[in-house]
Amino acid sequence: MNKAEQFLKAHKMTASDVNIQKLVSLFLSEMENGLSGKESSLLMLPTYIEADNEVVANEPVIAIDAGGTNFRAAKVYFDENLKLITENIQHNKMPAIDREFSKKEFFDTLAGYLTDFKTVSDKIGFCFSYAVEIYPNKDGKLIEWSKEVKADEVIGEMVGENLLSAMNTTEKQLVLMNDTVSTLLAGKAATAGKEYGSYIGFILGTGTNTSYIETNRNITKTDGLDKNSSQIINIESGNFGGVSQSDLDIAFDNTTKNPGRYPFEKMFSGGYFGGLCTTALKVAASEGLFSAESAKEIEKLQELSSEEVNMFVCSINLDENALTKTLSTNEDKVTGAKIIKGLIERASKLVAANLAAVILKTGKAKTPEKPVLMTIEGTTFYKLKNFQEMFEEYLQEFLSGENQRYYEIVEVENSSLLGAAIAALVN
Repeated sequence: MNKAEQFLKAHKMTASDVNIQKLVSLFLSEMENGLSGKESSLLMLPTYIEADNEVVANEPVIAIDAGGTNFRAAKVYFDENLKLITENIQHNKMPAIDREFSKKEFFDTLAGYLTDFKTVSDKIGFCFSYAVEIYPNKDGKLIEWSKEVKADEVIGEMVGENLLSAMNTTEKQLVLMNDTVSTLLAGKAATAGKEYGSYIGFILGTGTNTSYIETNRNITKTDGLDKNSSQIINIESGNFGGVSQSDLDIAFDNTTKNPGRYPFEKMFSGGYFGGLCTTALKVAASEGLFSAESAKEIEKLQELSSEEVNMFVCSINLDENALTKTLSTNEDKVTGAKIIKGLIERASKLVAANLAAVILKTGKAKTPEKPVLMTIEGTTFYKLKNFQEMFEEYLQEFLSGENQRYYEIVEVENSSLLGAAIAALVN
């Protein structure tokens, strides 16, 4: 065991420190508690959106995607062959990332982004990637921010109602949903014609979250549901509290805007992984893993982005990389890379536990003829070095024997906009 591995092991930060069977059991228990209204770190939010309704051809809708970094809008419709047509996609920066916004400033900014779309349609599908309590009218109240958004006055407010008011278009119909919900719907539409046991939407980008289809009779915390129907549940999996945080996880968590909230997300999502690696490297330097010269530079290091640490371990543009400039010897560079790679492997096992639990919760996928379709989106999942390969190894190992289940993974371009459009058309 080299010194990087010894360091991670001493701080309980290796993949081997993750007991996937225990984690899956805890995740399933929290899902059950969340559905029944018992205390749970998983909110298990009903969306009132069904996954089985059919889309309508040649009816344009306004599709909006407010993600962790970007705010996108487009005109979207399905042609007579039910092929998705997307026009006039506009990209803007998600507000309130760099500084605090008031409620008025936040919604006025969003309304300004949508000026060109006000006459496109009376139907809006709004993919809003934050924890929201959805109401039967398919608008929703913001529960809390994640991904370091700074607009505290918006918490507790109805998102759709405030946006339509800021746009001066209160007559429009708006369907609000999480990005995992729109991703699930997009995957289902993109694979029409093939039969699946069930569907899951998963995001691992700036943040992380999961959605799946649940029968209404299992959602006992909500009255008045048709027990013979089903709907998509937004798990808010980034807030899962059953995972044991190491001392380094806690040290990093304490540097974030909301310590103690979304602890699972902070262990591997793109908005936090660079910061976690920075914390680990600083502690490693204080414990003598690097040369004196490198340790001195690491102490002065600003928080690295996930992209920076990933490019370092992928050997991309090394001359421009902050870590290359910080680590003065080849041995130090190798040690730094091994620490980061160890944290990536741990992340892949944590995500495997997350999705293994949700696959089991569907009660489906017991035959290869009807697997679960997982529509997965997010640059962290697809770009982090060797992440997807390690994730699938851990997932396949767990989904064997008595846990044997079958799944497929699909990536759908513009899934958040596509799913938002589908939701607006069919709900």
